[in-house]
Amino acid sequence: MKAIKKVIFILGVFTVFSCSNEQEYTVVEIKGNQFYINGELTYKDRYWEGNKIEGLLMNSRMVQGIFDDLNPESVSRFNYPDTNEWSADRNTNEFIAAMPDWKNHGMLAFTLNLQGGSPMGYGNKNAINSTFKPDGNLRPAYMERLERILNKANALEMVVILGYFYFGQDHVLKDEAAVIKGVDNITNWILDKGYKNILVEIANEVDYPRYDHPILDVARVHELVVRVKNTEKNGNRLLVSTSFRGGRLPSAKVVDVADFILIHGNKVENPDDITILVEKVRSMKGYSNQPILFNEDDHFNFDAKSNNMVNAVKAYASWGYFDFRKEDEAFENGFQTVPVSWGINSERKKNFFNKLKEITRY
Repeated sequence: MKAIKKVIFILGVFTVFSCSNEQEYTVVEIKGNQFYINGELTYKDRYWEGNKIEGLLMNSRMVQGIFDDLNPESVSRFNYPDTNEWSADRNTNEFIAAMPDWKNHGMLAFTLNLQGGSPMGYGNKNAINSTFKPDGNLRPAYMERLERILNKANALEMVVILGYFYFGQDHVLKDEAAVIKGVDNITNWILDKGYKNILVEIANEVDYPRYDHPILDVARVHELVVRVKNTEKNGNRLLVSTSFRGGRLPSAKVVDVADFILIHGNKVENPDDITILVEKVRSMKGYSNQPILFNEDDHFNFDAKSNNMVNAVKAYASWGYFDFRKEDEAFENGFQTVPVSWGINSERKKNFFNKLKEITRY
């Protein structure tokens, strides 16, 4: 009898451990045009000035979280002002340290990119920053930094909008076969690791005419969207889309297959045009009530009654802050220009996060 009780006790412990292990992953889901995290509507029951907030996914473009420059001739351009040295590990460590503060202000998601973004704000200037090797295999040092960020996001119950390619770096991959191999490698790595808090952005602004590989261009990128959607492990697959330039509508082919719609607000100077852009997406043929999400907009003016962020929210579209530092600005400004100061430590950042906290009531 004692032996039977011992077996029952061991089985009970194993069951509890297994359940807790299953629940250790933060899960992002889409139901209709709303986002859920761990089975609950985001910003549940929250309204701001009569506008529904629940189900949105407010975010910021933080694409340089795993940045490095593999070009020895240009890497010194990114030296930190206090040490006069560049450190990829310091960059990632400071990113991770800042994440809880972002979350505490109501930011539930951020965009990270495996090839970063322009490290000069606008402009690349020979930097080589790519998680992908020329053959499509993954660089271990980048993957180690990525895993640390994903683990922290998982612990904080945050969502990562993970971009695979950037038009300033896709030339690193030698051919289309390498691009496809890269997509398969990173998609399978994510699924094998068990992460469920990731939204995939195949490539940033696919209609920008600087992609070297046609499969990353607007005419064919839907092929990769479908490829990721069709990759499953243990009954799980990744939610996936791709983004387009500021003020531009996505292609009908992407709208037809994407799990969510990514648009940008760059160059949209009149906030009323943000509302019009969202309405145009919803009226597109093939649109099937997917969530609409801005994950890049370089317009601020957060104190104004009407601005791009506010108008996106009023149109029931999630909004993403894009803050780059100009050459004459202080180190604390910006979340894209490298080296990045990841804290909420400039007036512009404070204005965004304070407005975000007001809207989300976090």
